Amino acid sequence: MSAPHWLSQGTLVLASNNKGKITEFEKLFAELKLPVDVIPQGQLNIPDAIEDGLSFIENAIIKARHASKISGKPAIADDSGICVPILDGAPGIYSARYAGDHGNDAANNEKLLNDLKPFRQDRQAIEGMFVCVLALVEHAEDPLPQIFQGFWYGEILEAARGEHGFGYDPLFWLPELGISSAEMSKEEKNKISHRGQAMQRFRESLMTRS
Repeated sequence: MSAPHWLSQGTLVLASNNKGKITEFEKLFAELKLPVDVIPQGQLNIPDAIEDGLSFIENAIIKARHASKISGKPAIADDSGICVPILDGAPGIYSARYAGDHGNDAANNEKLLNDLKPFRQDRQAIEGMFVCVLALVEHAEDPLPQIFQGFWYGEILEAARGEHGFGYDPLFWLPELGISSAEMSKEEKNKISHRGQAMQRFRESLMTRS
């Protein structure tokens, strides 16, 4: 199969203004060595989209279309968060604004810990998972967005651990490694994280079409 059309466009817009995500994506895209420039939307003065979808997939597509429409270029967007089954999947798509203020990591973490307190008494571990959905559109009205998903399973700690990462990383415990996500280096995290998995699937899609 031939290479995807968007690779010939010269630029791929990353539909995010989240500094933590942008840092992770820059490292992940560097590994891909794509023959295009991947530019965070903030460099093009593109504001955040209104995320009014009801799922990670819907919101990722909304953000990708928004960036593509304003820039006139192909765009890729990430919608991600943490889901806790015992809370019926919350915080879910509202992870970044769980406590009310968008991007207030400390408040979001505190709210999650408080919401889980009633369930701690009879449970040694509370399961949770990080979810990442990538949506790639070649143009704003692309009828066939490409979707790549990643899931990272772990447990929710009772108190924060670690100084790295962002978001809920300090509360995300990996039993098989004996560390939290915030105790991992960027390189270690990118190899196994939800975002790393989604990017791996994105990479695999390019390899099958090259």
